[in-house]
Amino acid sequence: MEIIRVRFRSNGEFEENYQHDLALGGLFCPTTTKLETGQHVILELSAPALPNKVLVRATVKSWRPALPRLRVRAGAIVEFDVEETDKRDFLVETISGDREASFKRRHTRLPVEVPVRYRTTESADFLSTLLSEISIGGAMLHTPRPLPIDTEVILEVTPPGAVSPLSISAQVTYHLPNGGSGLKFIYRDGGGSRRLREFVRRLRQA
Repeated sequence: MEIIRVRFRSNGEFEENYQHDLALGGLFCPTTTKLETGQHVILELSAPALPNKVLVRATVKSWRPALPRLRVRAGAIVEFDVEETDKRDFLVETISGDREASFKRRHTRLPVEVPVRYRTTESADFLSTLLSEISIGGAMLHTPRPLPIDTEVILEVTPPGAVSPLSISAQVTYHLPNGGSGLKFIYRDGGGSRRLREFVRRLRQA
């Protein structure tokens, strides 16, 4: 999927480019990369108020070329995907000053829809669900209800192009209103970080 990097030099610039008329909210993103209407993209957004770069899934509504004589910049109008409602609200509220910026992450999380099996360390039974975000530091696990904070879980995910699943240990560190359980990965050996880094790299290129 195409990743469009958009840097807003001021919080006001973000607000000027925000598309209030779109039902799910969206942005005008300056880019010389020609994009097709309906194309799915990932935006890598940065702004002064954000503690980290934020990656968010969106759909292209329109794209225009540059018109230098009229001082019109090339760019695309995109609408946030419905699954990104929580992230959209975080962006808007943090940049407007209505929400205090959260802690700074070491690794930017990639929005994904990756099938995964998981179990707690107290159970032998695996459940099937999805990861909606991932980095080499942690992930967002969709669960019917939030798992208790500090719960340790075992994930099994299959990297793109691989046959055998990758087993990852993690701990629940926070919750989202929609029932998501935020995970921090736990590395039991030196190779765990390397295997996970390769997994994330493959997801970025998929």
